[in-house]
Amino acid sequence: MNHITGIITTLNEEHNIEACINSLQTICNEIIVVDSNSHDKTIEIAQSKGAKTYIQSYLGDGIQKNFGLQYASNTWIFSLDADERITPELAMEINALDLEHTTYEAFAVKRKNYIGSRWIKVCRWYPDYLVRLYNKEKIQYTPVKQHACVPSKNKKKLHASILHYRYNNIGELFSKPARNYSSRGAKILYLNGKRANAFSPLLHGTAAFITNYFIRGGIIGGVDGLTLSIAIALNSYMKYAKLLEFQRDPQVLASENFNSVW
Repeated sequence: MNHITGIITTLNEEHNIEACINSLQTICNEIIVVDSNSHDKTIEIAQSKGAKTYIQSYLGDGIQKNFGLQYASNTWIFSLDADERITPELAMEINALDLEHTTYEAFAVKRKNYIGSRWIKVCRWYPDYLVRLYNKEKIQYTPVKQHACVPSKNKKKLHASILHYRYNNIGELFSKPARNYSSRGAKILYLNGKRANAFSPLLHGTAAFITNYFIRGGIIGGVDGLTLSIAIALNSYMKYAKLLEFQRDPQVLASENFNSVW
């Protein structure tokens, strides 16, 4: 087995963390959990599985994922979210790599995204290649609060996949527990100096629906494809509607906590 440190960022993931760690242990000799002040048994379970745990109030997507690097004893890192799993096929492929002598600085894996037990292949949900295995001495996650990635021009795509149990049901497409993506997106846009006009919500929402339903294959995905396209469009609409509200309503702007991305 290669010497790899697995890093997981968590918030109230007691229902996921054990299975996530179990899958990481098939390729990693060290597991680090960076927790954002969970009030359930996430930390207790992680420690019982042998993971090293650290508490850090949520800093944003890429910044939080990079936080655990300082505690990693290995050069190679595998980043996994709590609702993701490494498949046996991927474990076999990674364990066969010669990371000590490779010329690559990163490896990208396919991600299979699920709603319930249904693997969704439309709307860019597959193959959804992401760099997850990388050399921390050469690259790391972009230090941004939203949509962070590990940028690399010297990477190799692996054949096998990770599983992402993204939503338990289609209802969570519109209201995933403890998350509000449109509010987060609106706050980040506002802080970055972006501004909306009266037409922005409708234009962005409509464009998102057309792109995902007709161009990215939602139309061939049946009810799930249509529902996913609507959910993405609604999120885009609400993001710009909330941005516009920040501009139009001083009371709403004053009541919003811009130090928190959630």
